[in-house]
Amino acid sequence: MTTEEQYPELPEPFLSRMERLLGEEYQAFFRSYSDERTQGLRLNPLKSGGETDIEKLTALFGLRKVHWAKEGYYYQEETRPGKHVFHDAGVFYIQEPSAMAAAELLDPKPGERILDLCAAPGGKTTHIGGRLGGRGLLVANEIHPARARILSQNVERMGIPNAVVVNEDGDTLSGRFPCFFDRILVDAPCSGEGMFRKEPASRSQWSPENSQMCALRQRELLDRAAVMLKPGGRLVYSTCTFSPGENEETVEFFLDYNPDFSVECTEIRPGLSPGRPQWTSGHRKDLEHTFRIWPHLTEGEGHYIAVLKKNGEAPDESLRNQKGPACVKDRHVKDLWMDFARETLTDQGLSLLGPAALNRLVLFGEQLYLLPEQAPDLSGLRVLRPGLHLGTMKKN
Repeated sequence: MTTEEQYPELPEPFLSRMERLLGEEYQAFFRSYSDERTQGLRLNPLKSGGETDIEKLTALFGLRKVHWAKEGYYYQEETRPGKHVFHDAGVFYIQEPSAMAAAELLDPKPGERILDLCAAPGGKTTHIGGRLGGRGLLVANEIHPARARILSQNVERMGIPNAVVVNEDGDTLSGRFPCFFDRILVDAPCSGEGMFRKEPASRSQWSPENSQMCALRQRELLDRAAVMLKPGGRLVYSTCTFSPGENEETVEFFLDYNPDFSVECTEIRPGLSPGRPQWTSGHRKDLEHTFRIWPHLTEGEGHYIAVLKKNGEAPDESLRNQKGPACVKDRHVKDLWMDFARETLTDQGLSLLGPAALNRLVLFGEQLYLLPEQAPDLSGLRVLRPGLHLGTMKKN
């Protein structure tokens, strides 16, 4: 029986291409489609992470470590953690294990400015937010309004205080924020070949033409991201597809036209395989330092990740005239907030949201938010969430 007969639901052009690319690996790769897929969750360090928490969650859900993600764990499917109250409380985020690698390799540091350019539904955004620990600025963007609302809801659930959620296109953002971000994640829309096992419905939506369209869109997104990254900054590009045209060839094209960027050599973690420069026209040797996750080699779905560095020195921020957002000036509003905070919040909450935060309050209609410390001017942008939602200001 041929592989095509054994897996008739997989697109024939996809099978033919993968057989040509993988050679001797082909049979092992396709046998993985008959294996059970793995299930993963990622602990939220803003709400969990101590040894006692890990022991409790391990007992509840049969957790095992994901090797390439510090906060990542496999869970036993029958335990259904997505139905548990801890999920609703934001103690963890249900996330496909391979998808955890992108934010791990971005390696955000507290205090930095980070952009997640294609952020919905929020798995990678909330991973980044946990690593920032409430310090610095996280801008999470999603171009589709409905998906942007889901993104905002997940930011709320996971308790990320320093995230700004926007609904914009790459052109608008790059025009507003040149050389602004320390690190940028481009988890690009793709043909989704890596999700064929997880989401069988995606197989019927696949076509070679769609893959080519995705590659063109990905190149545009990388170009916009390059404008917004500071010299010396890190850009991580990721997809959930096997297509070389959307992976190594897209990165090769970007590097050829952006000589100020290079592939950053980072530590290879267990479960991550090197990229395949032999699958591109230019055969750039440095593409070996990009990463693939293969379902026949590890416990996870298909992913590709490239870590890129923008060469040069970061600009002196003290020389930039950066206009901040318009904050609340009304003393009455500030007094109302402080009265509420003293009556309602714990000492820990007051230390975060007390008098020191009064100059970062902003009203969106009736909704009161606390802006991140490094929040830029947001006027003219479609903003869903300008920071931490504090409450609703009602008349009197």
